[in-house]
Amino acid sequence: MAASKMVMASLTHYRPLTCVASSSINRIVPNPPDLIKWVRNEGGFVHQAVKISEEGNNGFGLIASEPIPKGSEIIVLPDSIPLKFELEGADGSTAVLVNLAQKVPDELWAMKLGLKLLQERAKVGSFWWPYISNLPESYNVPIFFPGEDIKNLQYAPLLHQVNKRCRFLLDFEKELKQTLEKLKSEDHPYGGQNIDASALGWAMSAVSSRAFRLYGKKLPDGTHNDIPMMLPLIDMCNHSFNPNARIMQEQDSVNAKMLIKVVAETPIKQADPLLLNYGCLNNDLFLLDYGFVIPSNPYDCIELKYDGALLDAASMAAGVSSPNFSSPAPWQQQVLSQLYLDGETPNLKVTIGGQELVEGRLLAALRVLLTNDSKIVKKHDLDILKSLSANAPLGIANELDAFRTLIALCVIALGHFPTKITDDESLLKQGVSASTELAIQFRIQKKSLIVDTMRDLTRRVKILLSKNMATT
Repeated sequence: MAASKMVMASLTHYRPLTCVASSSINRIVPNPPDLIKWVRNEGGFVHQAVKISEEGNNGFGLIASEPIPKGSEIIVLPDSIPLKFELEGADGSTAVLVNLAQKVPDELWAMKLGLKLLQERAKVGSFWWPYISNLPESYNVPIFFPGEDIKNLQYAPLLHQVNKRCRFLLDFEKELKQTLEKLKSEDHPYGGQNIDASALGWAMSAVSSRAFRLYGKKLPDGTHNDIPMMLPLIDMCNHSFNPNARIMQEQDSVNAKMLIKVVAETPIKQADPLLLNYGCLNNDLFLLDYGFVIPSNPYDCIELKYDGALLDAASMAAGVSSPNFSSPAPWQQQVLSQLYLDGETPNLKVTIGGQELVEGRLLAALRVLLTNDSKIVKKHDLDILKSLSANAPLGIANELDAFRTLIALCVIALGHFPTKITDDESLLKQGVSASTELAIQFRIQKKSLIVDTMRDLTRRVKILLSKNMATT
């Protein structure tokens, strides 16, 4: 379902809760309150060097106006400042939100907190209004892309996720309206305002791009539950896999509540941005949840479906004689079941790229199904068969067949993209919209990842061939 359809509805009340795709970094209100001053006034600490900059690649960000020594506390938030949604002990309008949140799939956890965020955005005099008014009025994430730019992503797994989210938002809009129209005015969580799919999409995007999953309430067993929360000012730190700051939680000795801190992980120079690691995520999640793509992302990968017929075709294209992926022997099926690639509840999603280069389950399956020697397979632990660093556990010939099959599989995966990298780069030079540029950048990175994987595997094939020649 096209995302453009989802954002057509508009609202005319005093605090509009609608969102459209945009590359701008406009706030919800033109001149929002000073967020640093608000945090300090509410009992938080902000290092004197912290400044808000508009120069960031992805909107506003924090920079150091003077050097900050390693180990320094940069921001400290008391327990009252984070925006979170406790799902227990609620009544009235909050109970309504809790019931609605329980209908949201866990994988879309951001929508649960998003319901609370919308309530606070709609509430006149909300404690969090100085924070919410500083949030972007729009998010350039795929659920708000025009339909053509969703297609421009060219990558089926991401297309599936985008369409899934769009369908959820449209369905949840109906669920929400049916629930809200039955309520008394005093129990209406949004003050009688209409909430449409675009408002829900804005809230989900705001949370997914800014919230952190941290310790919540202390449980009877002494542990803490894991709860998403929005951290005013802290969430303006941008992302890096090599951050100069980190988040930590510390219990306040006075009132036993959690303090949330950002501490300098390294010495921070004047004018340096303040950077946190959002997580070791692939580009699918960075684009879906944050609205950006990381070039040469070391954690990016390509998702494939384990399919016997496809692997037979790849093996034959690679010159491997008599592959039997479609008709494995009983002992091979047993190994596949151990890898969860066969059996009653298989997980057929496998990946190439990323830290592993080839997912261990896929590599083990290739090694096992490209040999007829069950005895040699049984000599090895499954973890060895899954390891790329294992030195040809089933022999050099078997390893060559496995790598060549993988290279052919990469060629097939690359062929599923309707454009080439050079075509994409030419399009970017012509000047395109922000959403089109993001879609093109995303697919360039996916194709580049496949090409890099092929090069790495080809290098390994050459090394194996040289070893094979040395022993003959």
